[in-house]
Amino acid sequence: MSKDTLTLTDNRTQQLMNPPVELGTIRAMDLRKIKTGAEDFGLMTYDPAFTNTVSCKSSITFIDGDKGILRYRGSRHRTLAEHCTYLQVAYCC
Repeated sequence: MSKDTLTLTDNRTQQLMNPPVELGTIRAMDLRKIKTGAEDFGLMTYDPAFTNTVSCKSSITFIDGDKGILRYRGSRHRTLAEHCTYLQVAYCC
C-alpha cells in the first residue's frame, strides 16, 4: 500500500478503502465507490458555500481566499484590473 493514501473504514459495511492523496486532496469520485449495496449510488460530499472544495488543478490561476490572493498567470488580479485593458488580459492566454 502506498504511503500517499488515506485509509477509510465504512462502519456500515466494515469495508476498507484507500483512496490516493494527491497534493493534499482526495477525489470526491473516489468516495462514490463506497456503497452499501449494488443499488446504492455511493457517498457524496456536502460542502456548503464551497469552503473546502477544489474545482481543479491549474497552472494558470492561484487562489488563496483566506489570504486574499488571486493571481492570473502570475500577475495579481488587482494589477491586471487597474493597469491592463481587457485585450491585454485576454492575450495573456
